[in-house]
Amino acid sequence: MAKTISPINVEQRKKMDIRPGTMVKVWQKIKEGDKTRLQAFEGLIIARKHGLEPGATFTVRKMIGDIGVERIFPLYSPNIDKIEMISRSKVRRAKLYYIREKAARVIRKKMRRTKIARKAPTPEDRGSNRSVEEETKAEETKEAVQEKAQE
Repeated sequence: MAKTISPINVEQRKKMDIRPGTMVKVWQKIKEGDKTRLQAFEGLIIARKHGLEPGATFTVRKMIGDIGVERIFPLYSPNIDKIEMISRSKVRRAKLYYIREKAARVIRKKMRRTKIARKAPTPEDRGSNRSVEEETKAEETKEAVQEKAQE
């Protein structure tokens, strides 16, 4: 007499080859009031913990704009409807936590490359009769001197 403890197929989840470096789409059941809907979370698996035991989890990371979002999913959760494997990358690590710092470095590089746009000064702001071109050249040389002083 077999009892069903969980509404999911545990054997099927055990056989899934979920490893770090795999892009997955996790379909999760969300309950709102008396209705349930499915919501997908697509990203890269950066960690897998606790093997095949009942408390096994995997961490999925995705980028939304320039912000990284991570979620930890229990492997045998009945709230997970299905797990779709999209692609697999060859990785040499068991945990891909270095992806976090790598993404932060890319964002910092982007921030350095962007220049702050300034409005052209009006005659009242300048206080003199210099042209806009002369004013911007003076500001650029001032910035260049400050940068050299910092180095």
